Formats: sequence, structure tokens, C-alpha cells
Amino acid sequence: MPPTGVGSAGEARTGGAGTFAALVGVASFSLSFPATVWATRGMGPWTATGARGLIAGVLAAGLLAVLRVRWPQRRDLAGLLVVAGGCVIGFPLLTTLALQTSTTAHSAVVVGLLPIATASASAVMTRKRLPGMFWSAAGVGAAAVVVFTLTQHHGSVSIADLYLVAALLVCALGYAEGGRLAGHLPGWHVIAWAVVLALPISLAITLIAVPHERFAPTPSSLVGLAYIAGISQLGGFVVWYRGMGIIGVAKASQLQLAQPLLTLVWSVLLMNEHLPLTAPITAVVVLLCIVVTQRTRFKHV
Repeated sequence: MPPTGVGSAGEARTGGAGTFAALVGVASFSLSFPATVWATRGMGPWTATGARGLIAGVLAAGLLAVLRVRWPQRRDLAGLLVVAGGCVIGFPLLTTLALQTSTTAHSAVVVGLLPIATASASAVMTRKRLPGMFWSAAGVGAAAVVVFTLTQHHGSVSIADLYLVAALLVCALGYAEGGRLAGHLPGWHVIAWAVVLALPISLAITLIAVPHERFAPTPSSLVGLAYIAGISQLGGFVVWYRGMGIIGVAKASQLQLAQPLLTLVWSVLLMNEHLPLTAPITAVVVLLCIVVTQRTRFKHV
């Protein structure tokens, strides 16, 4: 039996490592929208979506083969297919279509709502009861992000908004299921097998889309494609799912409340979009909510 304090110190270090991994994932994902815009400057949205999944799938297949990772167990295949459908095909395609008529700042609303949706999906899947304090803090944080983003565009609803809502729903399921799988599988195994399982669909989308869409790659579009394929679709998920596996889906998902604000910063620095003066106020509200949700304990039903 370890001396008093040793176990708690070890748990604290583990929790800190999980939080750090999740934050690295959030930072990686925050650049996804700008990188997607760059990619689609040289190719159509369907082509960009198929190509990112295809490249990520080939990279993952090579890595799995080199490391001789065994084929996932049958009990995990259904969950991996949910991750593939939500995070490899659904979310990338729907957000890429939305970004054809929406700015990166406006599109960030989907990320603002994602933590609540992910926590809800996880609660249903794992039968966890989330305390009222959790929902209050998470609700305030999500509301702050939603209000901040929508007020910049007069609260209008367009086809892009419908794409974003659909993307939110499928990604929340993929995140929650991926977080559950990361509880007993290495995080990189989860996303690696997901992109490999999605390879036939990614290949089909690419082959069908290229002849029917504009395809004139530029250096910047190739950089954008490389980022969304190597980081947004693969590398970022490795650390994200690892963080989820350590600190839990609900807590990790609340760290993502900061992602829309990070995306806004990149929008200004990289896309020359205007940063509203209300951004610092929203950032403070969001960060306070993250602190509260990180301190909340969860109970099994």
C-alpha cells in the first residue's frame, strides 16, 4: 500500500497529463477551419473531404502495419465505425460545405456547442449522471460562445447553419464513442482504425469528386490539405482521445469551449477576419466555466 499522498499525487500527475493531451488536441483542432478554407481554394469541398480522409487513412494504415498492431476486436468494430462516420466523414464534409458560404468565425459556433452535445451523448452511452453544477457551468459557457458568434452575424440562419448543426450531432457521437473506446484502447489506435475503416468511402468520394469539381491545387491549398489530413484528421485525434481516456469524455469536452476563441484568433492572424471587441469578455466567461467543469465530479447511475 503506497504511503499517504503518493497515490493522490500520482493521480494528479496522470490527470494533468490527460488535461495537457486534451488541450493539445483542442489547439490542433482550432486551426482546422482556416486550413480547410486554404485547401478549398484549390479544390472542391467534396474533393478536400475525400482527400483528407484518404491521406490520413493511408498514413494510419502504414503506421499500424509497421508497428504490427492487431486488428481490433469484434466488440470494438461498431464503436470504431461510429467514430469513422462522425469524425472522419460526417463532420469534415458538413463543415467543409458550410465554409463555402460561412466565415471561419461564424462556423466556430458548432465547436461552441460541441462540448454540451458530447457530454450529453457520453452520459447516455455510459449511463453517467452529470451534476447540476456541471450543466450550469457548461450551459453558461456554451451560451456565451453561441451568443458571441451569432451576434456577429445578426443571428441569421442559413444552409451553412444547418450543415453546422448536423456536423455537431454526428461529431458529438463520434467524440463520445471515441472517448469510450480510448478507455481501454490506446488513443491513437482509435482514430487510426477509424480512418482505415473509412478508407473505402474516402477513396470513393475522392474518385467521384475530382472529375466534377474544380481541381487546381496551389501551394497554400496543399498546405491546408496536409494540415487537415495529417493533424486535424489524425494527429490531433491521437492526443485528444488520449486525454479523453484519462480524464473522461465530459471533462475533456469542456476544454473544447476555448476552441472557438482560438479559431477566432487564427481567423484574424491568418485569414484577416475582424476580431470583435467582445472576444476578451467571452474568453473570460469561457475560461471560468472550464475551471468549474474541471472541478466537477461525476456519478454513475
